Amino acid sequence: MQLTLSFASLAILIASSVSALPNPSTLEAGQSFEDQAIDLHNTNRAKYGAGPVTWNEEIAAGVQDYANKCVFKHSGTNGVGENLGAGTGNYTIETAMRSWMNEASNYDYNNPVFSQNTGHFTQVVWKATNQIACAIADCPAGTIFQKSSRYVVCQYTPPGNYRGRFSANVGRPQ
Repeated sequence: MQLTLSFASLAILIASSVSALPNPSTLEAGQSFEDQAIDLHNTNRAKYGAGPVTWNEEIAAGVQDYANKCVFKHSGTNGVGENLGAGTGNYTIETAMRSWMNEASNYDYNNPVFSQNTGHFTQVVWKATNQIACAIADCPAGTIFQKSSRYVVCQYTPPGNYRGRFSANVGRPQ
């Protein structure tokens, strides 16, 4: 069984179990992690009318350092939004993104506010965000899960999920 954990941006822990391995990758073979992260974000953002993001080298090193600590909680880094995901087995940036985007079905466009159940999704598609940095780390047994696991951390700038700004920043599916 593959276990999956994730945090909504600036929210409390959401835990779920996923019994199947991720679908075969739609990413190009040999693509770098950075390119995978950018492509996955831009593909999903475009579906909601958000412009593309680029990689932010300034925050990338810090994101990797934080992921390498294998502590499953928000980093507290000022000035960024943050999505976390972790799982055992074949957990990848694609698996994390799929989990975050699955929250879209819970978003209420008639009541556009932050929700623990949609915080990852809204951060990914937040229109004002234009840069990201993500990292993945292999974590030993006993850190995040009882078994060894992988930990994905993405940071977003400018951050999303601001009260009163959801209508302008979370577009309807195109």
